[in-house]
Amino acid sequence: MIGLLGGAFDPPHNGHVALAEAALAQLGLERLDVLVVADPGHKPVEAPAEARLRLAEAAFEGLPASVELDDHPRTVDLLREGRWRDPLFLVGADEFSDFLSWKEPETVLELARLGVATRPGYPRERLESVLGRLSRPERVLFFDIPPVVASSTEIRRRVAESKPLGDLVPPRVAELVRELDLYRR
Repeated sequence: MIGLLGGAFDPPHNGHVALAEAALAQLGLERLDVLVVADPGHKPVEAPAEARLRLAEAAFEGLPASVELDDHPRTVDLLREGRWRDPLFLVGADEFSDFLSWKEPETVLELARLGVATRPGYPRERLESVLGRLSRPERVLFFDIPPVVASSTEIRRRVAESKPLGDLVPPRVAELVRELDLYRR
């Protein structure tokens, strides 16, 4: 089984890494393909795509994962290419709560299963509400991740204010943010 982890990764943080590690450990993935979305259609990005690709490579080094740039702003369009046979598309619980607002969510579920990372304290009823409205809920797998307090928004704010990143990102990501002079505004 191949896992897909897509995102803007602007920048990648320890929450992304925890999700990848948990999916690899709990779901029996053969490999993980990390897809850095070059131009996400649903939100603006601050760092250029090539810089975010380098950050993601640094964040996921040491894991059995390949990291590549993805030119598809929508998941369904990526999956329609047919590069993977019934992959497991990984998302966090927050993203799954918004899954019904994605472009063609039912088609996404036809082309891939969803692996949803849940963390302690996340309201299970929000997940069940979405699951209950899907035609193929059996294509959704839940797995647990440890609580990791990190967000790309907070990281960008800290960098702009010249504050330390602490344990929000892997050390090599912090080094690259400095080297590439990202998020200073």
